[in-house]
Amino acid sequence: MLPTPEDIRTYIAAGLPCEHLEVTGDGSHFEALIVSTAFTGKRPIARHQIVYGVLGDRMKQEIHALSMRTLTPEEFNGKR
Repeated sequence: MLPTPEDIRTYIAAGLPCEHLEVTGDGSHFEALIVSTAFTGKRPIARHQIVYGVLGDRMKQEIHALSMRTLTPEEFNGKR
């Protein structure tokens, strides 16, 4: 069974404190906007690694592709 955007949202929220989290997708390709204080002081690649770490083996088994925008709360509030 393919994961839903809500499944991906639940997986991320369970392992990462998020101030804002949106996930869209079609079952194999997903896009996520993730806002977390955990990203403060981190470069984009390190932010993505945090999310990949939270998703663990799901990235190999369930999720075919995940495109992410990872922002701190300050970046999110300034860019809206």
